[in-house]
Amino acid sequence: MIKISLKTLILPTLFLFLSAASFAKPNGIDKIKKAGTLSVGVKDDVPGLSYLNPETKEFEGLEIDIARAIAKSILGSESKTTFIPVSAKNRSAFLNQEKVDLVIATFTITEERKQNYDFSDVYYTDSVGIMVKKSSGITSLKNLENKKIGVTQGSMTSATIKNAAIKSGVFLNVVTYPSNQTLKDALKHGEIDAFAIDNSILHGYIDENVMILPERFDEMMYAVAIKKDNSAVTKQVNEVIRNLIKSGELEKLMAKHGLKF
Repeated sequence: MIKISLKTLILPTLFLFLSAASFAKPNGIDKIKKAGTLSVGVKDDVPGLSYLNPETKEFEGLEIDIARAIAKSILGSESKTTFIPVSAKNRSAFLNQEKVDLVIATFTITEERKQNYDFSDVYYTDSVGIMVKKSSGITSLKNLENKKIGVTQGSMTSATIKNAAIKSGVFLNVVTYPSNQTLKDALKHGEIDAFAIDNSILHGYIDENVMILPERFDEMMYAVAIKKDNSAVTKQVNEVIRNLIKSGELEKLMAKHGLKF
């Protein structure tokens, strides 16, 4: 007769349990709490949404306030937020490489992006617009035939504008620039004939020499981007956004920052 001791049964089971535990994916909330700060990838050139004020050297805008509300929910204090500037071109890499816990940077939800990231509930809906010089005589997309229209690198604007041009039977020369400010400068100096991006962003660059055309293209839904399969963080973020919406605070923040166009 083969005798099996209790020790013989327990040890392999305990080993398997410990091995599984050692390879278990850490809870994202616990990781943030251990760090003692919420690292958030944000834009620094989008007045009203996410902007680094050159005078105060502080970040401000709707997305900054949302980030602080999330930090307060997880860590108990709005001040426990670390803002890391990102662009449309590098924000995905920062999230993939875990340089940030979240990206709140005018990140539009698309079906393709949903395959790679988890997204929160939508906190802002926008559309793409076009800015031109008042002196250009351009009044619609059709007037941009064979002209240069600038967009930011890594944004969805290029595809949106190209599709709109095809529907209107217009040929455009779409060129990319690294930032919103470089686009505005290019428009000012005549390097491009138009500057296309989300309307809320365009309004942050309006002055007496330019205007935004009345046409609107596509619907851009902004949400917080979170690394895939991080359900604990996604749940916490959604709770914050839903509370902001339910309490009416999100609407107040939009008004505070001059949004909703």
